Amino acid sequence: MSTLPVYRWRLAPEGLATLRQLRAAGLRPGGQDVAAQLERPRRRGRPPLVAYLYRIDQAKPVRPMTPAKQAALERANAARRTCPECGRDAGYVIPVALGMCTPCAFPDDQVAAA
Repeated sequence: MSTLPVYRWRLAPEGLATLRQLRAAGLRPGGQDVAAQLERPRRRGRPPLVAYLYRIDQAKPVRPMTPAKQAALERANAARRTCPECGRDAGYVIPVALGMCTPCAFPDDQVAAA
């Protein structure tokens, strides 16, 4: 079992990138193993924040969105906006804590008073 090289915040060598940096460049890890680890120290004895680094030269381009994937994504987002109580599209993602749209969660007399 090999250990990963660990770099401090902002001291990673060229040619390595985090997942977010790869995605911003239109790339994905493409099945490669983690090449290194980046640690950002924190105060008051808390453990450091950790980010994994991948080699840019082994990264692959992001797969394009197919029409089927786009349709599935639209259906999933529509389901997150549909209120299970009244069945209407709320126009926003319904909070999990409420489980229903705001008008159903808070009847008119409470909303008008606020």
